[in-house]
Amino acid sequence: MDISRPDIKRKKLRRQLVVAGCAVLVVGAAAFFVTRLKPAAPEVERATVWTDTVKRGPLLRQVRGPGTLVPREDKILLIPAETEATVVRIRVLPGAKVQPDTVLMDLVDPTLQQELLNAQLALKGAEADYINTRAKIESDLMDQKAAGATVNADYSQAQLQAKTDKSLYDLGVISGLTYSASKGKADELVTRNDLERQRLTLNEKAIETQLSVQQTKVDQAKALLGLKQKQLDALSVRAGISGVLVELDHQVGEHVTAGTTLAKVVQPDQLKASLKIAETQARDIQLGQPAEIDTHNGVIDGQVTRIDPAVLNGTRTVDVELSGALPPGAVPDLSVDGTIDLERMKDVLYVGRPAFGNENSTISLFKLSADGKTAVRVPVKVGRASVNSIQVIEGLQAGDTVILSDMSRWDNTDRIRLD
Repeated sequence: MDISRPDIKRKKLRRQLVVAGCAVLVVGAAAFFVTRLKPAAPEVERATVWTDTVKRGPLLRQVRGPGTLVPREDKILLIPAETEATVVRIRVLPGAKVQPDTVLMDLVDPTLQQELLNAQLALKGAEADYINTRAKIESDLMDQKAAGATVNADYSQAQLQAKTDKSLYDLGVISGLTYSASKGKADELVTRNDLERQRLTLNEKAIETQLSVQQTKVDQAKALLGLKQKQLDALSVRAGISGVLVELDHQVGEHVTAGTTLAKVVQPDQLKASLKIAETQARDIQLGQPAEIDTHNGVIDGQVTRIDPAVLNGTRTVDVELSGALPPGAVPDLSVDGTIDLERMKDVLYVGRPAFGNENSTISLFKLSADGKTAVRVPVKVGRASVNSIQVIEGLQAGDTVILSDMSRWDNTDRIRLD
């Protein structure tokens, strides 16, 4: 028969409890250490990231923007209509090369021919009035001179008679009454002679004034005739300069008013670049700064000549005068890319410009380890920026390699692995 052994059962139960307690302690310790472990760093394919090495040296600050080639303002000729007229013939179409005397179109104005004839008759009438006035005043002047000559002769005779009578009076040959009469007459003629001279001088000045008035009328008639002749000549619309006809928006039979632009002629070899620069980058641009214009078929040197003070759609217009020869295919409205040199900074720490991050701010970048297998996020204080580079003020040293491409996918990660 079986014998009951309670002590053995107690030992077995105690051993099971100890084993269970140890298992619980092991599991708890393992769980504690597991919770303290950091998550594994995510892996990033090295071929998908763009890196650059921090350098020290000179940094050329530049800004870049798209634009187009446009004609210079002083090389554009807009041809207006001189009078109201009707287009009767078009001789040249846009795109054609023209010379100053090339006739672009013919206009007709029925009233202008009559106005020209009236102006011609008005000039002839003014010239005839001038001749008649001059003849009349010259005749009057001759009469005045004749009257003055008579008075002058009487004056001379009276002076001589008075002198003779004085001598005779002194000798007692004639009476004092006779001498007094001759002397009075001589004195009277002195006054009349002076008056005649003054009147002659005034008449000569009046003649100049009258002739000037008539000459003014003649000049006005000539100017009117010249204007009408110019307007008549302008009915044959000419290019005015050597270049290319770029606009001619009127059709045969169309009526145009005075001042309407008939055609636009430009000199295609006299172009400038009109760039659109982001307003945040345009604040450091100054007149005279050097620039390069890439026409995608060659690069042209230039310099900044105008900065538009207005902001349109987040950009400012910057005009660059071209100093080099235009490459083949450089025509108005050609799309170009422009780069403007702002300043050359000496002995600064810099790196390639990251995908995100403005100048004069603090950004975070992933810095590669020495073996290049991992990268750690570090804060970097940056300063002034250029097109492809940015100044490093704090956070990096020369020789450090950082990731510049977009890493926003790993914003919540401070460490990554590269494979």
